Amino acid sequence: MTARRFLHQPLAWLRHDLRAALSLAFLAALLLLALTAPLIAPYPVTAQDVDNTLAGPSAQHLLGTDDLGRDVFSRMVHGAAATLYASALAVGIAVLLGLPVGLLAGYLGGWVDDAISRLIDALLSFPSIVLAIAVTGALGIGLSNGMIAVGIVFAPQLARLVRARALVVRQELYVDAARCFGGGTARILWRHVLPNTVQPVIVQITLLLAAALLAEASLSFLGLGIQPPNPSWGSMLARAYQNMELAPAQMYAPGLAILLTALAFNTLGESLRVALDPTHKR
Repeated sequence: MTARRFLHQPLAWLRHDLRAALSLAFLAALLLLALTAPLIAPYPVTAQDVDNTLAGPSAQHLLGTDDLGRDVFSRMVHGAAATLYASALAVGIAVLLGLPVGLLAGYLGGWVDDAISRLIDALLSFPSIVLAIAVTGALGIGLSNGMIAVGIVFAPQLARLVRARALVVRQELYVDAARCFGGGTARILWRHVLPNTVQPVIVQITLLLAAALLAEASLSFLGLGIQPPNPSWGSMLARAYQNMELAPAQMYAPGLAILLTALAFNTLGESLRVALDPTHKR
């Protein structure tokens, strides 16, 4: 299936891939849960039951309570919104920065490509989490700043992918024809190069969403992401870790949510890879 056909028939491939359909259904349900969190959560995220701390699941608290007596289910539901927002923000920043840079480097070539490639290589030489921590330290602690930092870290990966594809597309006859008919650089990039580089970008975005989810959990675990008392799955996991010896079950809900969501994004990405490139083998 080509990228153009996929964009016109976005759900046709799901009929032939049960894993992708289940993953998409899970993510859609998670998004709906996040959007309706105020209606679904039985308690405010900061409400405390001081006489019932580190309690197990019960009729009153479906997933128990944390060390401050706050309802874990309510915080999980509201944390889903924060976690999905963080992932979307990071990937959005990566696309806004990496896509145009990769297109320019691949299409223009020459010294522009050399300069951009050296910058990309320099950024990729740093461990991702270390670079994200450094950028977060410069921007300030907080969920949005942390995910902007993650987006900046992801941008070189996306730029390199787009550059490689643009290097191939610029050699095609239809691009040469567009030049011959007087098409400007911006028009050729928009009308011809971008639509034919979108195929790997679609796949990469799903994989980056999973990576951003794990990055948010890591930053929140280190105290550099969302700040108390607002919940995210990463911050809930960090707090449960502090009380692991007293109530190890507190780690199950946020840990399992992170695992299943990352797995759903990765499964969807692998399915898209196969759907867009029939020659790719599982």
